Amino acid sequence: MPIVVRIDVELAKRKMSVGEFAERVGLTPANVAVLKNGRAKAVRFSTLEAICRVLDCQPGDLLEFVDDEEPTP
Repeated sequence: MPIVVRIDVELAKRKMSVGEFAERVGLTPANVAVLKNGRAKAVRFSTLEAICRVLDCQPGDLLEFVDDEEPTP
């Protein structure tokens, strides 16, 4: 999948547990795991806003585009 979610990196920077993060954002730990593992198909802007508020970051700190296609010579 070309979009990689970097929540785990931001949590590690802040030494915040998944449980604390989930509670503060208003998600279940299971839904946080879905986001962290790249299994989410969509994220609501309201959820992204809450995540950014809790982690004091920008959406670009959480989401990264990784081109998984091989370049054609």
